[in-house]
Parts: sequence; structure tokens; C-alpha cells
Amino acid sequence: MSPFDVIKTVRLTEKVMAVQERCDEMAELSAKKKGTKAVIRQQVHLVANSIADKNDIRRAVEILFKVKVDRVNTMNVNGRLRRKRTRHEGRTARWKKAIVTLKEGDQITLT
Repeated sequence: MSPFDVIKTVRLTEKVMAVQERCDEMAELSAKKKGTKAVIRQQVHLVANSIADKNDIRRAVEILFKVKVDRVNTMNVNGRLRRKRTRHEGRTARWKKAIVTLKEGDQITLT
């Protein structure tokens, strides 16, 4: 699979940004207690191909964004029941969520 087939899109939501800010604050607090420098790692949330595994996602991110990946966590998100002005229910599509943690000092700038 090509890297463009593995990664469908990047998810930038308010929840993702809030989690990143909390992680940064926790890293600074723990470093302050230990008396060391804070290690802040950037996390990127992606929508990945449902048949891609962690190694495929790692390779695709390293090739496309030219960064080093520290860790990849994945989860399958089931579709939710939805109703559109009728009694009959439908489902939204299921998808795979990938949370990619980058090595210290690497950063992805999305514009």
C-alpha cells in the first residue's frame, strides 16, 4: 500500500487540541518536580485505512511528513446509529483512528 492509501486524513478537533495541551502541562509539572527539562512530544490523530496495521501507519507518517515516529496507537471506531427524519435507523461508516506520537523535537505543521 502506498502512504497515500494508508493515511486518509488528519483529525484536528477541539478535543484533540485540549488533550495535547493537558499532556504538555503534565510534562512540565513532572519535569518541575524532578528538576529536569520538560520532554514535550507532539501527538497527531489520523484517520487511517481500516486494513493498515501499526507498521504501515508508522512508515507512511515517516515518509509523508519526514519525521521520526516514537509510538503508534490504533483503535477501530464503530459507526453510530443515525436517523434522518424517518423511523428507520442507519449507521455511519466505521473507521480506524491512529494516534501517532513523534520523537522529541519533531513536529508536524499543518497548514
